[in-house]
Parts: sequence; C-alpha cells; structure tokens
Amino acid sequence: MNAAMYTQADKRTDLETLIGYIRPGDCLAIGGGLSSREPMAALRALIRAGTGDLELIGSAHGIDVDLLCGAGLVAASAESYVGFEQDFGMAPNYRRACEAGAVAVRDSCCYTLVQQLRAAIAGLPFMPIRSVKGSGFLDLHPEFKTLECPYTGDELILVPALRPDIAILHAQYGDAHGNLHIAGPPVADRLFARAAKKVIATVEQIVSTEELQRLGVTVPYFYVAAVAEVAYGAHPTACYPFYGYDRPHTAHYHTCASAGAGRFEDEYLHRFVHGCPDHAAYLAAIGGSATLERLASWKDGPDAWMKLYE
Repeated sequence: MNAAMYTQADKRTDLETLIGYIRPGDCLAIGGGLSSREPMAALRALIRAGTGDLELIGSAHGIDVDLLCGAGLVAASAESYVGFEQDFGMAPNYRRACEAGAVAVRDSCCYTLVQQLRAAIAGLPFMPIRSVKGSGFLDLHPEFKTLECPYTGDELILVPALRPDIAILHAQYGDAHGNLHIAGPPVADRLFARAAKKVIATVEQIVSTEELQRLGVTVPYFYVAAVAEVAYGAHPTACYPFYGYDRPHTAHYHTCASAGAGRFEDEYLHRFVHGCPDHAAYLAAIGGSATLERLASWKDGPDAWMKLYE
C-alpha cells in the first residue's frame, strides 16, 4: 500500500522541476495508452534531462515508450504491448532496442499488471491469476510462482506486487492541491496512482478546487506530489475534448524511426526534442497555431473528425 501522502496546499510547478522527481534507475509507470492522453511533453523533458536506466511498466502503449527507447533511456520494459496498432504497426525503436539486447524484455499482459498493482495497493505480497497459464510468460518471469489452490485443487499462478517508483500521468484538469480529473477512459491511471510511491502529473488546465470537484476527482490530491499545467501536453496523442490525435506527425515519427537509429536521431530527436529547449518551442516546431487549430477541429462534427485521419 502507498504509505506516502502529499498534502501541500500548492503543488504547482514547471515542467522541468516536475521531471526532477524522476531518478536514474526508477521504475516508471506511464499513464494513458496507445494514441490517447500520454504524457508526451513530460517525456520529451525527461529526454532533454537525460534521466535514463529506466524500467517501464504499462498496458498498451505506443509512441511514448518507443520515443524513450529511441532516446536510449530504457533499461527494461515490462509492457504488455508497444506499437501503433493497425495504423502503422510495430514500434520500430522499441523493437530495435529489444532485439539488440539494449532493453531487457519482461513482457507482461494487461490483467497480470492489474493484479500486480492491486497487490501493491492492498499491501499484499502477491495476487493469483489464471490468465498466463499455457503461455511462455513463466519463462520470462521466474519470479512468478505456481500454487495448488487449497479450495479447488486448481493450479494458480502467483504474481508479485508491483510498486512503481513514479507514476507519470497527463490529465485534462487538475487543481493546485493536486487533484486530477481524467475525462474518458482512465486506462490504468487510477491503479498506477494508488500503487506508485509517487505521482507526478501534467494537465491541460489547472482549475479551482471547486471546479475540479464539480468535474469529479479521478486521482485525489494525496497521491500527487507535483502538478504542472502544460497545454497540449499529450501531443501527438489525443486529449479529448481539447484535441485529437495528430496522425500526420505520428506518420512522420514512424517513418523516421523505421529508417534506423541514425535517421531517427537526426530527423526527429534533434528537431522535436533536443532542438526544442521547452514545450513552447516544441509547439512552434510542430506548426504552431495552424496545427493546434486543425487538431481542435474534431469538434466541428464527424466529417471534420474523420478528416484528421486522412
């Protein structure tokens, strides 16, 4: 169970200070999933800071994990999926790093992760599962144990509690005290927040506590150590209702990553990460207000929304 409680009245900070909470070698749980609400601005700041040797855990992820692998910050991955789904397919940097042995592969599955987080939340050493029986996951995870159920005689798999050092989340709204409101599917963010030793978050908007309470508290303040207001902080993933997924930018990213580590560094990392000293410079690099207005146009109706995916 997470024993730490963060009760400061004002936890607002800037992006660079927020990233300072992450230390080399940390186990990092990344919020959001696939092409939605991933903390991309925070991860770009993390790359600029050069904080590496990280172990990543999560369920279904894409450009966030791939970007960290492409920047050489990942030592191990216990993700259940990393890729661009049917849109662009495999995650090139992630695959290249795993195949080269630069990243230790500790593949998991979604429900295994959920049970491991639940064990940490409950203060238990393990949780039982059935879902990986008959698979090769036991070979990847010698720490998993088997047990004959004393009630049914069935064989169960026992998975150890998983307590990330840091959960890094992006939410639509937060308040100065650290309460977060996530609109839409929370993915594993609630579990991450409750299981992690510390939560740091970026939000699209910081609002009053009264407004946050009206919206609804998804992650309560006492889990959250620091919060930074970073508009468009999930780009190029979506953060509805503010903006949709930037498919053209993601296509460019995937082309660069697929062309090899050298081209990815020259044409993507230098241009959109190391070449941008802060988030404002990144927004200018992606096209500024014209791009941001295009991504907000999904609100104009189904045709406008679908046009974003052409």
